[in-house]
Amino acid sequence: MAGVNEESKVVVDGIGKRFAGRQPVQALEGVSFDVEDGEFVCIVGPSGCGKTTLFRIIAGLETPTAGQVRLAGKPVAGPGTDRGMVFQEYGLFPWRTVAGNVAFGLEQQGHTAAERDERVTEMLDLVGLTKFADAYPKELSGGMKQRVGIARALAVDPETLLMDEPFGSVDAQTRGMLHEELLSVWDETGKTVLFVTHDVDEAVTLADRIVVMAPSPGRVQEIVEVD
Repeated sequence: MAGVNEESKVVVDGIGKRFAGRQPVQALEGVSFDVEDGEFVCIVGPSGCGKTTLFRIIAGLETPTAGQVRLAGKPVAGPGTDRGMVFQEYGLFPWRTVAGNVAFGLEQQGHTAAERDERVTEMLDLVGLTKFADAYPKELSGGMKQRVGIARALAVDPETLLMDEPFGSVDAQTRGMLHEELLSVWDETGKTVLFVTHDVDEAVTLADRIVVMAPSPGRVQEIVEVD
């Protein structure tokens, strides 16, 4: 499709999503863009433009009614460990420690205890939470919880990190700190990042490129290069 580089890490090709019902809703229509390997791309737009629906389709949690998403050339058919996901709601297990939360995906992959411990130590050091390995989520601030979420997503070494308004529930000062930490983690890991936000300033701060969406139905209005 014109404007989409098939060699890119993530290819969103003509995505449409229609929700059936008494009054069917066309949430997305003809959404196309790509994300290069190691690139940081933000999807920005007003509420109701389909950002989260698009995120869920890329994550494999939702099926499109038209088009296709491809990661490293392979069609997305469901969730996979090639994508690490971070949501606005922290989604941490309250009965697990910080280290236990970060280790969860590694357990599902069948890593040995020694491998898990080594990887968890590495990830907690990366996000600056080494001293809180034995703490429980209820003992953490919102910003710290989100850093645990990032560490958990990165622990399984995904090719792409998907983030859906991850800093939307923290205060402005904490958000600024998390921006710096996320950019540092991105610089150190070289991951491909796709970040959904409604905050234009946040998108400009973080992204190499910004996909600007418009509503009714959700579609790409323009793609902006960030100098």
